[in-house]
Amino acid sequence: MLHRLPAKHGKSLNVIVETPRGSRNKFAYEPALGLFRLGKQLPAGAVFPFDFGFVPSTRAEDGDPVDALVLLDSATFPGCLVRARLLGVILGRQTGRSGRAVDNPRLIAVATKSPEYDAVETLSDLPAALVDEIEHFFVSYNEASGKVFTPLGRHGPKGAKSVLTACAASHAKRMRKDSISPLRRVSSERGRPLTAPPSASKGPA
Repeated sequence: MLHRLPAKHGKSLNVIVETPRGSRNKFAYEPALGLFRLGKQLPAGAVFPFDFGFVPSTRAEDGDPVDALVLLDSATFPGCLVRARLLGVILGRQTGRSGRAVDNPRLIAVATKSPEYDAVETLSDLPAALVDEIEHFFVSYNEASGKVFTPLGRHGPKGAKSVLTACAASHAKRMRKDSISPLRRVSSERGRPLTAPPSASKGPA
């Protein structure tokens, strides 16, 4: 069902929460099962600073939907659909245990139903210490998993929208490719010349 959900609802951003604020447990959505599984636990004393999830119908360079951190007054729950508006993006490059490096931007948004952050319009409206804390969380979170997250810069809503547009286009391209491949296989099979079964050998009359 989630794969049919668009990235946006009108002017609002759709974010599916995987891990709620204050949780040590990292949950991950499994599309094949339609369930959220427990992925891992953060080290003692470390928790998610805000609700963390993804934007459906997008595809980042690592092949997963683009990540989003949502500011709101209290925690929700895994699988909750939160309508939000973009504040900005923390650009970063993530290097996995295999040594493969990919761009892994983290969108920062605020829930449209959040009275506490209602006046916040852009990333620069937040206290610098809070943004530093969020960025440090992504660095330490990856470090605990044996990965390296290197921040590459912060941008406001315009930069975040550019990232979102690119990830949505990547998803749409992948969907078109997946839908065309089966048709090509069928077309190839239909165009394949029929092979007559081998004739039975005849014995002497």
